[in-house]
Parts: sequence; C-alpha cells; structure tokens
Amino acid sequence: MLLRSLALAGLVAFAPSASSAAPPFVAQRVVSLIPSLTEDLFAVGAGSRVVGVSAYSDYPPQARHLPVVSSFAAVNAERIVALHPDVVVAIDAQQNLARDVTRAGIPVRYFRDDSLEDVYANLRGIGALVGRTAQARALVARLRARTAALTGALPARPAHRPSVFVVLGTAPVFTVGRGSYIASLIALAGGSNAAADVNAPYARYSAEALVARQPDVLIVDPDVHLNESLDRAPWNALRAVRDHHVYTLPDAAILERPGPRYNDGLAWLIETLRKTEGTTTVMDRAQQHIPRTVLALRGRPGGPAQSAGGAQPRAGRL
Repeated sequence: MLLRSLALAGLVAFAPSASSAAPPFVAQRVVSLIPSLTEDLFAVGAGSRVVGVSAYSDYPPQARHLPVVSSFAAVNAERIVALHPDVVVAIDAQQNLARDVTRAGIPVRYFRDDSLEDVYANLRGIGALVGRTAQARALVARLRARTAALTGALPARPAHRPSVFVVLGTAPVFTVGRGSYIASLIALAGGSNAAADVNAPYARYSAEALVARQPDVLIVDPDVHLNESLDRAPWNALRAVRDHHVYTLPDAAILERPGPRYNDGLAWLIETLRKTEGTTTVMDRAQQHIPRTVLALRGRPGGPAQSAGGAQPRAGRL
C-alpha cells in the first residue's frame, strides 16, 4: 500500500501542470495579403509586427513604406519567404494564390470579408493572433457604439428608402449584391440596394436591367471616372443622372474596404442619402422616362446579373 502511494505521488509530481502548458501562439512577424487586414493589424496595435503587405495597402500611412509582396491577382511566395514571417493573413478568395506560401511551410490564416459581422470577427481573430485580444475586443465595442450612434439618429421606420446602385465598374457594369458588406452599410444608412436581386456579393449587372431598375442614387468608385460616361448609355437613361444624384466616394476604401474605418463610409452614406430626401420616387413617374423596350426587359428570363467570371475590380483595394 505504501509503495503504491509513493508511486502515485511520483506520477503526480512529474505530471505536466496547467501552468506548464505551452503558451498560445503569438505572431511577431506578419505578412498581410489584403489591405483590409493590414488596417486591422494596425488598428489593434500590432502595426510594428507587419513586415509585408499587398498592393493598395495605403492606410495607415506607415503601411505605404512596407515591402509589397502581392496584388489581388498574384502572390510572390519567394519574397514572402525572404521576410521570415511567423504567419501570413489573407481572405478566403486568396486560397489558391497562397498555395506556394503554404508549400514553403509558412502558415496562412484565412478570414472571411463578406459581411459587417466579418469585420468584427476579423478584428477579434487578428487580435488573438498577435496577442492583442483585449485591444481588439475594445475596438469592436467602440465600432459598434459609433455605428449605433450614427444609425440611432435615423428614423426607425422611414417613409421611403432610396434605392442605391454602387458603380464599381462600367465595362462591364459591376456592382454589389445582397451578400456584400457594402449592402449592409447601405441598409444601415437608410437605403436599399438596387441590385438586391444579385445573390453574389459582387457581380456584373446588365445595362438593360440597370435602366429598368432606375435607382434613386448612384454611388461611384472614384477610379471608375463615371462622369466621363454620363452622356452615354445606359447612364444617360437613368433618373439618378438627370436628378444629379451621382456621388463619387471621396476615398473608396472607407466604403469598399471591410475594415476598422467602415463607420467613416457609413457616415458618408448617411449624409449622401439625406441629400436625396424629398425626391419623387413613385414608380409610375419613373416609368414615364423609360423606353417601353427597356420596360419589357423586366420579364426577360435569366435575370439582370451575370457571373463575375473571377474579375472583381473592387478586390484589389480591400
């Protein structure tokens, strides 16, 4: 009995305790393959650990001086390996592009970026990855609070929600669908997405369907230079153009980049949609300006949206 007790005591003495468990992984050197995650890293206080970024990583200003290792269409695995990162962060859409990085033995952590909730989840995930969990949680709380303050000033049940069409490309027309985080911001700002019939987050949109939809407002990426095309079809057939309800983003990133500055985009959207208050949006009146041949397209099989075919003009700046 005594020998058994001594043996058990010895096992307890040499058993690993909770205090001797391996500490959680904390990345000290991080490469970011997408601008939104670069912003997340800086926002949680880990900017000094970022050793490589993607093209269009322009915020905060410090990010502009870091080595560029990727675009949305390509990843330079050799350059990444040379930077000796502990981890690479990317979005789900980049899994194929980052295969060579994984083959080189560098772990890649992927994040979703399609919804507003993804913005919060990504900040928490980035925070945990770099040992800034508390800071990330506090930041998410502040972001939610500002969102609540911005939306709290809007009518709970607006009499009308202006329909908004986001122009991300013109040849072909490219926009945001119902699954996009941008569509969530439009709804929070008191509007409705004119391309809500598109199931994909981002997709091509037929010119005929755009004219048939007659959105109240056009929100335009500044790189599109839509003003140069407003006198041509389909834009010259839109009521929004005739009513001068075409608004170019002052900085595409505040709306198109799902990161910690999204409230700046939301505030701009709210102010922009206020400018359209009082505009007549009765469908019968709108139809007076639409050619009958275009109206007939509403019953056309196949719907207005076309597959994006992998080409996403918005993606490089995310």
